[in-house]
Amino acid sequence: MDKGSSLWQDAAHRLARNRAAMVSVVSLFIIISVCLILPALPGLVQDPDLQNLPAKNLDPSADHWFGTDHLGRDILSRVLSGGRISIAVGLITTLVSVTIGVCWGALSGYAGGKIDALMMRIVDILYALPFLIVVILLGKTLEPLTAELTILVVGWFNPAGSDSAAINKTTAWVEPITTLVPLFIAIGTLSWLTVSRIVRAQVQSVAKQDFIEAARSLGLGHFRILFRHILPNTLGPIIVYTTLTIPGVMLLEATLSFLGLGVKPPYSSWGILIDEGANRMLSNPWLLFFPTLFFATTLFSLNFLGDGLRDALDPKSAKD
Repeated sequence: MDKGSSLWQDAAHRLARNRAAMVSVVSLFIIISVCLILPALPGLVQDPDLQNLPAKNLDPSADHWFGTDHLGRDILSRVLSGGRISIAVGLITTLVSVTIGVCWGALSGYAGGKIDALMMRIVDILYALPFLIVVILLGKTLEPLTAELTILVVGWFNPAGSDSAAINKTTAWVEPITTLVPLFIAIGTLSWLTVSRIVRAQVQSVAKQDFIEAARSLGLGHFRILFRHILPNTLGPIIVYTTLTIPGVMLLEATLSFLGLGVKPPYSSWGILIDEGANRMLSNPWLLFFPTLFFATTLFSLNFLGDGLRDALDPKSAKD
């Protein structure tokens, strides 16, 4: 007698057979690992903000694997440092938007009636707003709060009496992220609209199933039915949408940074590095090539992984 397997086991098996998705997983693991780990290891990569004018505009070599820019800064260290920020923007902002969208769509779909109609009309109104302009205005409005947030977070990691060297080191890691909190909030609070509609449709479909009627007949509360029985059965589309949202958010951050509205100097992201490389691509093509290579590889990998998850989680693909 053959041993049965769950839907998630079947999905994992189908995903493992998808070569493009598996290559994407490996690529993402490598990129995220080198961006997060290598800059944290002392002496392994140079300071991304260290200027060395006598060594400016150098081609790739043993001393500078990706060459140097017009200020003599090491491109490898700047690509890794910029990747850390771009990846953080993609992950954190997507987490914010998906959390809001899932809660809003689930409540709307489960409540139904006038509450559902009201909540969806709010979504329609937000859809009509000029997304980019609203993101810019929200980012500028919340920007003054970043300095206080940086001091607060640094204080968490450095108790009273810590020396200045430890505080400066913590600040160098924390400040690039805290300065982007307005961007996280601005993008995250407006990019949940699509996922809310997806979740609403899924919740309405699952709520009609017999096992939900059985849960109601047993006297289970609405909260437990929604978050313990309905939402777990909508995770497939949510996971797929999440993997496809991250590259879109990263691309939006790159666009804003390209326009000078994202990451602020001296910190960098892949969007800023691509902007700098585009301005000097004729004299120093490496300045554009390497950040573009990392950025494009990450976006392609996330999209291929999302496609693979969509196929793996499709119930119609389940084995007989």
